[in-house]
Amino acid sequence: MFLDQNALQSAKSPYLKQHASNPVHWQEWSAEIIEKAIETDRLIILSIGYSACHWCHVMEREVFELEDAAAVMNQDFISIKVDREERPDIDEIYMRALQLMKGQGGWPLNLVCLPDGKPIWGGTYVPKDQWLKVLSQLAEMYREDRQQVINYGEQLTEGIQQSMLLSLERRPFEIAPEDLDSQFKIWQRSFDLEEGGTKRAPKFPMPVNWSYLLDYGISRQNETALKQVEFSLDKMAMGGIYDQIGGGFARYSVDALWKVPHFEKMLYDNAQLISLYSKAYRYFKKELYLELLEQSWEFLLREMRDESGAWYSALDADSEGEEGKYYIWTAEELQNLIPTADWALFAAYYSINENGYWENGQYILLRRESAEALAKRFVIEIADLKVKVKTWQNILLKEREQRIKPGLDNKALCSWNALMITAACESYRATGQKSFLKIAEETAQWILDHQSREAHQLLHAWQEGEAHIEGLLEDYAFSIEAFIHLWQISAKEEYLHQAKAWTEKVSEDFEDRNSGLFYTRPKSGEKLISPGMETQDNVMPSANSTMAHNLFKLGLIFGKSLWSEQAQQNLGHLKSQFLEYGESYANWSRLALYQDPAFYEIALLGADTETWQRELEKDYHPLHFLFRSEIPSEIPVFKARWTQESNRIFPCQKGACQIPYRELKSFKEDFQ
Repeated sequence: MFLDQNALQSAKSPYLKQHASNPVHWQEWSAEIIEKAIETDRLIILSIGYSACHWCHVMEREVFELEDAAAVMNQDFISIKVDREERPDIDEIYMRALQLMKGQGGWPLNLVCLPDGKPIWGGTYVPKDQWLKVLSQLAEMYREDRQQVINYGEQLTEGIQQSMLLSLERRPFEIAPEDLDSQFKIWQRSFDLEEGGTKRAPKFPMPVNWSYLLDYGISRQNETALKQVEFSLDKMAMGGIYDQIGGGFARYSVDALWKVPHFEKMLYDNAQLISLYSKAYRYFKKELYLELLEQSWEFLLREMRDESGAWYSALDADSEGEEGKYYIWTAEELQNLIPTADWALFAAYYSINENGYWENGQYILLRRESAEALAKRFVIEIADLKVKVKTWQNILLKEREQRIKPGLDNKALCSWNALMITAACESYRATGQKSFLKIAEETAQWILDHQSREAHQLLHAWQEGEAHIEGLLEDYAFSIEAFIHLWQISAKEEYLHQAKAWTEKVSEDFEDRNSGLFYTRPKSGEKLISPGMETQDNVMPSANSTMAHNLFKLGLIFGKSLWSEQAQQNLGHLKSQFLEYGESYANWSRLALYQDPAFYEIALLGADTETWQRELEKDYHPLHFLFRSEIPSEIPVFKARWTQESNRIFPCQKGACQIPYRELKSFKEDFQ
């Protein structure tokens, strides 16, 4: 092991490879590197980021590429680079450290740690002079007052460990309808009634939150919630955060208007937003949502899919060293491309005015007026306007393809690919297009072929044909969820049995027996300074809340009361948190919503139930857990209910089924 040179040339991660030519002697994270730091008694610089991170690039240019900065880092420290997407388990722990130290977090995440990995200092982007000053002070403190530094690191690590613990609730979980109504009233105070979303900047799409509020609004017939969901989805779809020409969402907007995006595009955002807009389309029936789905899938298939069937992780915010350069336009560029006869309409449609102006004569294409309103104002048929819009998009997309593209992070992650399966399943429900079922099954097969090992073990990451890094809880949780969805829409029981096998694997390898919750990484795997246990929902649902959903559904299907009870118990542990801080526990709240007396498992049995299922799923009913069997089945929810007679529909609650319906019409009259 050579610590006197940069070792990232052999790294698999595109983010780590970006730093392979730095004069800093970067190392990859490993137990051996930590042992080497202890052996040589050198402090560790731990720098965590990801390939599409703009400020990570800035700090590389302004600090890590410079010889004088590298000389200081190489002299007294062992410097370790971590891709947070490759190692979210490491990021989770050290981000918690930064939050305890500074009260906030972000990337790049830069820390200085004791040789054993315990953190003693943390920050995000740090200018060079400040960075070198901090390093010099810490190196001197470690030489002159070692014990004080060690004591601080140990106290902070103890704080990290304590912050991961929950106050456990041993009583059976109970919730009244008014509990979620009270939660909503607290949440409602943060709604942005002018621009949608919540009142803050920067502004993240937060698909987990709006998915829950959609379910809550429908279930509780809360028009305030539904109006805010619809308004927010409209604003996001028409804003600069959405790529109006090529499709797909950026990670967030830097303002409160959804106008100026932080231009990076992440797979996990787009997968979840496709799922959200699919469900919203089924409820609101808005053409805007359907058009967004079609365009977003075109983007993903064009730019984010590997020939193996895997989905890549991200597109960078920067190209040619400038943020957003690939996506912005000058008015002159646009006028040279758009037919003169269309210019006034085009400029109004895409806000080539003060609304779309960004800086330096450049515009971000966005919409502030509906297609219907513009068609009326310009006296044009809506169908003709849509033809023109498609023509404009094709012209600009073709022109944009000639530019230097943002960097592509071509690693594939098991968990994010599982989110794409769920997205394809939801798009199939929304449209009935078999192509989405095909995409879902192909992605599922990729996980089984490339990320699955013997004994139902999953691996986390894949790069250019090679899988690596032991599977984390998120890989199992999102894959289980995806395979349940895929079973529901395909009726192929092998997907359900695989979901069950992975759930048993999670119970064996990840479960904290004291709480029934799950650790971020396998208990028998690599030991970090603290066990991780993610429970808060954020831009993605937490792996623990997703596992609670999985246990709840599989418990119903297989008649496993222990799983159902565990889901309820875990929900109970988080009850006080999700009732007070709904925005941080939206997926837990969605599971609490399923405790409503109106929640039904809807079992369709019969050789010709696919048509019935398609008809029932045209509308969105969040309290219906719908599935079918076309053949005799030993699965408990179907067993002893199959006959060779005509199709039947069994409405069930906690496994207890009512007299079956033999006509689709009569069922819809009673349940829809």
